[in-house]
Amino acid sequence: MAKHEPDLSLLFHALADPTRRAILTRLASGPAPVTELARPTGLRLPTVMRHLSVLEEAGLIATAKDGRVRTCAVVPEALAPMRSWLDEQRALWEARLDRLDDYVMTLMKERET
Repeated sequence: MAKHEPDLSLLFHALADPTRRAILTRLASGPAPVTELARPTGLRLPTVMRHLSVLEEAGLIATAKDGRVRTCAVVPEALAPMRSWLDEQRALWEARLDRLDDYVMTLMKERET
């Protein structure tokens, strides 16, 4: 079994939830205070804070506190390990499918003769 980076597991776990993905989508347009991020979810603030802690633990967001206001910002470079893993998987499966295609074409040519 292949070794997986623990950071990769944290990233996939963080992105597995639609609420966290929605928060990241919002943060892609710029930093926002926690209250603004909580508003469209319909969730209570402690629940949103748990979602934010999962995102922060995965390194997908950074938070800063100024007085009583906690602001969150996306950390786009945190997706790099996931992007690399997905690129490796795509290359692997494309190579497998190419070999399968070659094999099927060879079988079809053999049947024709």
